[in-house]
Amino acid sequence: MDLRQLRYFTTLAETLNFHRAAEWLNISQPPLTVAIRKLEAELGVALFERGTRGVRLTAAGEAALVPAREALAQAQLVREAVAQGGRGQLGRLRIGFVGSAVSERLPRIISAYRQQFPRVELELEEGASAEIVEAIEARKLDAGLVRLPIMRRVALELDVIEDDELVAAMPESHALARRKAIALEELEGQPFILHGPVSVLHVTTILACQKAGFTPRVAQEGTQVQTILSLVQSGLGVGLVPARMARFAPESVRLMPLTEPIAIEMGIAYRPDAEPLVRNFVAVAHQQGDIQSLSKTPK
Repeated sequence: MDLRQLRYFTTLAETLNFHRAAEWLNISQPPLTVAIRKLEAELGVALFERGTRGVRLTAAGEAALVPAREALAQAQLVREAVAQGGRGQLGRLRIGFVGSAVSERLPRIISAYRQQFPRVELELEEGASAEIVEAIEARKLDAGLVRLPIMRRVALELDVIEDDELVAAMPESHALARRKAIALEELEGQPFILHGPVSVLHVTTILACQKAGFTPRVAQEGTQVQTILSLVQSGLGVGLVPARMARFAPESVRLMPLTEPIAIEMGIAYRPDAEPLVRNFVAVAHQQGDIQSLSKTPK
């Protein structure tokens, strides 16, 4: 038995007339007659009683009608689910994100995405940029908000969605805290609270300090920007953090612009063969981000 036979059966059961049922089905009457006979033969029971005044359902036909309608309805649900999945409107999406994305970018994207695609299930996983990229390459994640640049060649699309810059974080009691801005070289010799070694911001900070003529003296390392700010608040050292993280800075921590800004970027990473489910998320990220054109060549 197949769905075509069930459709023929239910239509005939509703019309109780072969000619009218054939018209509803947009077929000629002989194929309908043959299909019903084959269905009855397969089931081993008559579904209709034929008479000079037309046809009527047998007891077996009456019993079969409700489940036949339910089967057709379920098949339609399958068709709709497949269509929604093909358009990226239904499914499960696994998204990685760096800790600094939680300040504003990730909540904005997630909120907008849920409004547009409420039937997609989201799984969020925090990690460092390198870890997120590896997970996307291994198909353990579908996309991720990462810090750019990625420090190796990757076969992924990398789109910039946010521009930012690093600012100096120091306790308000620090001798330099009253300044409106400072040069990075003025922090030479200060104990630094650095981002963890797997973070892009770790490398960015090291390179910026070296460009300013010194190697930072590392006092502590922190995985999260909030951790770095807390350690700065404790007086353990100074640090460089994204300016957009100002909302998380304790009142006793001063965030100070640098006279020579250090530009940083946040991007969204995804595979070139990404399905509509992923590309819809990327599109929303673009809508909610500070969008620029991005190089799509491996970095």
